[in-house]
Amino acid sequence: MAEQRPPQIAIIGAGIFVRNTYIPRLAEISNLLVLRAIWSRTQESARGAVEIAKEYFPDVECKWGEAGLNEIILDASILGVAVVLAGQTQVDMSLRLLKAGKHVLQEKPAAASVTELETAISCYTSFNPAPIWAVAENYRFEPAFVEGKKLMAEIGDIINIHVIIEGSMNSSNPYFSSSWRRDLFGGFILDMGVHFISGLRMLSGSEITSVSAITSHVDTDLPPPDHISSTIQLENGSSGVFVMVVSSRSPKVLWRMVGLKGTLQVERGNKDGKHGYTVVLFTADGQTKSWFYPFSGVTEELKTFLSDISLAALKKDGGYEVEPRISFLEGARDVAVLDAMLESGKRKGETVQVKKF
Repeated sequence: MAEQRPPQIAIIGAGIFVRNTYIPRLAEISNLLVLRAIWSRTQESARGAVEIAKEYFPDVECKWGEAGLNEIILDASILGVAVVLAGQTQVDMSLRLLKAGKHVLQEKPAAASVTELETAISCYTSFNPAPIWAVAENYRFEPAFVEGKKLMAEIGDIINIHVIIEGSMNSSNPYFSSSWRRDLFGGFILDMGVHFISGLRMLSGSEITSVSAITSHVDTDLPPPDHISSTIQLENGSSGVFVMVVSSRSPKVLWRMVGLKGTLQVERGNKDGKHGYTVVLFTADGQTKSWFYPFSGVTEELKTFLSDISLAALKKDGGYEVEPRISFLEGARDVAVLDAMLESGKRKGETVQVKKF
């Protein structure tokens, strides 16, 4: 039996994240794929990204405009497509590609609102067979959360959860001037927040059922809101708080899960020049154990998508299972929590039920 060739993929989008993250991470695993094309609305934008990619993928093609997009859609050799566009346009593009039979890895957030999620899922389920629709949420693949989830058994029943996010979204951040993030309902709270909700959901192992939130807009250099404080109620009966400030002078990113037998804490930091997360387990006997895990989630999610579409290619009838951590529904559940928090904030703290997906 001939060895299966690496899947051929294309990237839709040529912005900052494609240039600074996607291309370098794909280069690390270049033996697992063939990057056929990079597309953008304009030739200039596409060419800029292609020039960077050619160092690692010398045969990558530059595509732009409607004609270039159609060439990608009609190219049967391109198995999968990464959609890395403005949050408001990603779902429509993803559905167009899915309808054409392409497997899609769409950047987070899964959608701009619960309403868009409902419409998108309804459309997707009408495709038969339905290609893979994955959402690129790297936190579900970060080793700190993978290992932290395993350690949750050590702390017993959860008493309380608190998540403290003090971001660093200021003028020195390359995404600070991003127009689509500023125009998105919820602004940076939604775009950044899905990461932190995914980490919370992964560690707790339980879905959030309802929230009560207060939002505010203090930093006028940022789109509203720039702060959210929310109580959360989980299916397993536990509760907690989620506090997020978009831009802080002293950034801090922390999840703390307090249990009957101990406490688990995951906190962003760096060690030996590498950025990542420190996982700390506080046990009932007073012992403290600590581990540091560098960031590697983006690479791991890309490897998973490539593996999934390769397996799917072997099963033409659509009888394949996508890795749950990259499923569109997982991404939808992250958005649903933040959508409920933002809605509660609009209603001055009224309790809002989280839409189930």
